[in-house]
Amino acid sequence: MSTQSTEQITVFSDYVCPFCYLGRESLSRYQEGRDEALEINWQPFDLRSGKRNPDGSIDHSVEDGKDDDYYEQAKESVRRLQEKYDVEMELDLATEVDSFNAQIAAYYVAEHYPYETWLDFDEAIFEALWQEGRDIGDADVLADLADAVGVDAEEVRSALDDETLREEIEAEWTNAQRQGITGVPTFAYDGYAARGAVPPEQLQRLVEGTE
Repeated sequence: MSTQSTEQITVFSDYVCPFCYLGRESLSRYQEGRDEALEINWQPFDLRSGKRNPDGSIDHSVEDGKDDDYYEQAKESVRRLQEKYDVEMELDLATEVDSFNAQIAAYYVAEHYPYETWLDFDEAIFEALWQEGRDIGDADVLADLADAVGVDAEEVRSALDDETLREEIEAEWTNAQRQGITGVPTFAYDGYAARGAVPPEQLQRLVEGTE
């Protein structure tokens, strides 16, 4: 997704990443403190690569280097950032949820609706998962979220069945990897990048330090 009406920061993210949700809170705080608008150029990323079964379920038997200790440390980091940013979350992790459908829906909305509508939908997806514990891989959930922000629910349902869109999203994932993106969130601006749910002041340095 890319628009050129205002200044932009590129954000690589996956909805099932709790640090992406927390990182967006940090970005929102930075955006609020700016005099000029800073839009998000969203680039999808796939944290379920290699672990997704054909039916959309997650195969945890696939080795990805993430053991129980990793997940415990991740939970601790999420809780620490929740306190830092004063954000309430229903979940610490979402290991059973797949974001493929959510990314397809968001990609469709980004291509066919105004930026502000995409942003509302994008935030609604994040909140549905992390604040309400809803399954954002479910077509009914996505249709409901779409309708709530003024997007035709049936268009979203149709998009989820569009093989061309699925191929385009997979191509976006591959492109992110080719750009050297290995984890999310990654914030990029003018050839510089910051990875993780970094604080607003670091995002300020990323953007304003290169202006």
